[in-house]
Amino acid sequence: MTAGLKKYKESIGFGISIAVLFFILRWFEIRYLIFTQQYDVFFGLVALIFTFLGIWLAKQLSRPKTILIEKEVVVKSNKIETIDWAKVDELQISKRELEVLNLLATGKSNDEIAQSLFVSRNTIKTHIANLYQKLDVKRRTQAVDKAKSFHILE
Repeated sequence: MTAGLKKYKESIGFGISIAVLFFILRWFEIRYLIFTQQYDVFFGLVALIFTFLGIWLAKQLSRPKTILIEKEVVVKSNKIETIDWAKVDELQISKRELEVLNLLATGKSNDEIAQSLFVSRNTIKTHIANLYQKLDVKRRTQAVDKAKSFHILE
């Protein structure tokens, strides 16, 4: 086997030296292209960066958006007779806040109220925060008790 290697030793050496020379030649050619075409390479990289930025931005902007549907809730006639509308006007409670207050009195959670009124949970949180401020309370049970004492609820 060593005789076979000696026989091809010269051919292997020539093959390796040709491969190294070819590699060096390609390296110089690439460096030459980069130096002579440096503006094209720069603009190509900028175009690539903006392409990826455009794809990312398109994904961010094409997210599904929340659709808000308002549904009017009809209040039963027996509740209308017992509600002190003067107190409602005095406290400046809106119709929607009154609806939220009625649903709070039934013990529903924010998510359940949002689903029944077809609004987002954050909208319900805002209405509840406004009710707390108008009724001067800190908890939902306090809000319901105070609303009952003001005859805003049954």
